[in-house]
Amino acid sequence: MNRTWRRQIQLFGILSGTCAAALSTALAEGHTTSASPDGSYRVADIFGESEEEKTARLQQFQHEQAQDSSISYWRQRSQDQENTVRRLTGQIEEQSHRIDELNTRIERMQKDFDYRLCKIAATQLGASDEAPMPCMGTGPQASFAPASGVSPASGNPQPGQGGPVQLAPPPGTLGTMPAGNGATAGAGATPPPSPNRARFDAAMKLLGKTQYDEARSAFRSFADAYPNDELAPQAVYWFGDIAYVQKDYPAAARAFAEEIKKYPDSTRAPDSMLKLGQALLAMGQKQEGCSALAALPTKYPNASKTIVTRAAQERKTGGCK
Repeated sequence: MNRTWRRQIQLFGILSGTCAAALSTALAEGHTTSASPDGSYRVADIFGESEEEKTARLQQFQHEQAQDSSISYWRQRSQDQENTVRRLTGQIEEQSHRIDELNTRIERMQKDFDYRLCKIAATQLGASDEAPMPCMGTGPQASFAPASGVSPASGNPQPGQGGPVQLAPPPGTLGTMPAGNGATAGAGATPPPSPNRARFDAAMKLLGKTQYDEARSAFRSFADAYPNDELAPQAVYWFGDIAYVQKDYPAAARAFAEEIKKYPDSTRAPDSMLKLGQALLAMGQKQEGCSALAALPTKYPNASKTIVTRAAQERKTGGCK
């Protein structure tokens, strides 16, 4: 009996020593103790992982997995957006290139169109090689056809027929007064230069560029500002001629009547009387128009054969008796 107790006591002592040694080893290796909710302490990793530690570790793992998934999702979204922006940038650059090509083509067509209009106006105005019109550009392109219905060599059509209306040719060099059409024009007479020629030439340049509204206003301003200038009859005539081309027949008729009344000896007077008759016919004033055309050869016996012939043709076309 005493032996049995002694053996149990020895075994208990051995077990206690083993536990103490294990505790000392765990502390020496860095294992920590943690407090339980009830305030007691236990030794970690000695008797295995507790349920609380397993739950905490599982939650931490799930949280890390969720973070990784979120990071991967947003990374993919960012990459997709970068690809979209790159694709759209390429499309924008392509469209910009096409727009530049179209703008270049439109600019080339506009220059060609302006050049053709200027050349037509130069032909209508009778500009010579010695006094060319200020046409900008390098000439018409072969790839573009000229405007339909425009013929530089065509004459003035009848009002209301829809054809192109040609401006009357100027007297020789632009801005000068010709000899030969008027009743009192002396052969070879050269008028003194006008001190206001620069302003008149500016209006002629506007006409040469087919800027009809600006040219019309410039000629009217010149005639009003310098009524006694030698170029005033020319300014009044060009004002009326532009108004006639623009089918502003009342304004044209007033201008041609002003030319005949104020400047009866002007070289443009016979042509003004012809245009007055045409404008009156276009306005529906048949009797007045026919009378003006019929009186032209008598009032201006030295008028050119071309003007007299055209007056007769206008009377025939207008149904004058």
